[in-house]
Amino acid sequence: MLGSLRIDAVSYDHPDAARLIEEVQQEYVVRYGGRDDSPVDPAEFAPPGGLFLLGYLGGIGLACGGRRAHGADAEIKRMYVTAAARGRGLARRMLAELERTARAAGYHRVILETGSKQPEAVGLYRSSGYTEIPAYGYYAGSPHSMHFAKLLDGTGESNGRAGSLWLSRAVTAEPRAAAASPPQPPSQAAPRRPAYDGTMAEDRRA
Repeated sequence: MLGSLRIDAVSYDHPDAARLIEEVQQEYVVRYGGRDDSPVDPAEFAPPGGLFLLGYLGGIGLACGGRRAHGADAEIKRMYVTAAARGRGLARRMLAELERTARAAGYHRVILETGSKQPEAVGLYRSSGYTEIPAYGYYAGSPHSMHFAKLLDGTGESNGRAGSLWLSRAVTAEPRAAAASPPQPPSQAAPRRPAYDGTMAEDRRA
């Protein structure tokens, strides 16, 4: 047993975050034939409007996930669990913490984009109370892209069980700063590979 999951708030370019983000990019290549090309600014994942989390078991970073402002909503990005740690419920726990901290930061809804070739992620989100919404963002025109949203309840808790977790650093609960609308992509044919932001894990079974 590796013990309880510890969740740290870190910068987007933290070494463990960079390693896991590169792993998820390689998953995109395997499943879609290319990397996620949607624009990402690391500064978007800094408090108070954003946040990036790493999940540790036994001192090893095995899971990640972040959120950034998208208009009035919090958008979840880079949800991922490394292959060796799948099937343990880590993705559900990371998702619950992202939702909790989003509510504490003043958000009332979270949104995300995933792909039809990630049935594990689709199952996780549906079972956590997410429903499909109209397409948005860089891959809005992709045939594989799927978009979901969830209204955060009054307590800020996820519908999924949070399990044994905590933030090892204080996460600001200040109201988020007003965010400008994200830039629109140039007019062109929609990219073929969707930006998948759900875990590649089997954690929906947890």
